[in-house]
Amino acid sequence: MHFSLTKAFVVIALASSLASAANFSFTGSFAADDSVQLFSFTLASTDTVTLRTYSYAGGINGAGIVVPRGGFDPILSLFDNAGVLINENDDGFSNVPTDPVTGQQFDSYLFTKLAAGTYTVSITQFDNFANGPSLSNGFIRTGSSNFTSEFVCSNGRFCDITGDNRNPNWAFDVQGVTSATVVSTPEPGMAALVGVGMLLMVVRRCRIWDVFSRQ
Repeated sequence: MHFSLTKAFVVIALASSLASAANFSFTGSFAADDSVQLFSFTLASTDTVTLRTYSYAGGINGAGIVVPRGGFDPILSLFDNAGVLINENDDGFSNVPTDPVTGQQFDSYLFTKLAAGTYTVSITQFDNFANGPSLSNGFIRTGSSNFTSEFVCSNGRFCDITGDNRNPNWAFDVQGVTSATVVSTPEPGMAALVGVGMLLMVVRRCRIWDVFSRQ
């Protein structure tokens, strides 16, 4: 009898653990090449998480929605609760489908074991990588609104490295987490203004402190 009860408790605990893990699907579009979209997700316990995009080559996401091909070449960057860059992926290769036009596997894919906690993941367009080591350090292409024109496609924006015209759409799944939400992301110009404003506040406080310290 004791063995049966213990077995039942184990089954209940496993069921509870499985119930806490869920999949979340998001879609959207960029305003410019240097746009950044952030997401936050949490884990109640150590688990393996899958982060992947569907928009470059298209496919069926975790919500069962058919995502058309044609989106830009995405990069996923993963940050811990302190905002430290801990992983990133540009191309998913064999883990993602092949785009029928370019023949490339440019959707992004991260499969990683994470401890319980809160994490942030960003979507950017190649080659707008995170500067690191922290999210607060920003991304290398911030302020270059149509930097993919360097890849020479006729649209002059949302080009991939093959020179193919892409669109601003993205589709992103977070799989195996407790919760996931979209984080409001300021436009690059606004982020710069916020940064300047914060710097001026710090300078002003330092000057005030200097005045008091001399008295």
